[in-house]
Amino acid sequence: MGVFIFEEGDIVTLKKQHPCGCRDWEILRVGADFRLQCQGCGHIILAARSMVEKNTRQLKKKEGNT
Repeated sequence: MGVFIFEEGDIVTLKKQHPCGCRDWEILRVGADFRLQCQGCGHIILAARSMVEKNTRQLKKKEGNT
């Protein structure tokens, strides 16, 4: 498991899927809590940083982010 650097606009693949069946989430806000938007249905959630860090399987950087 690697160390991930989260930035707004990145796509995170989480361990568990959303009820719509999608595992990919776009990061809308980074801080103590993350605001995530489901890439399948567009649902927006607020999740604790510790939960996101623990359950992240893959991180896809947004174009322009390094």
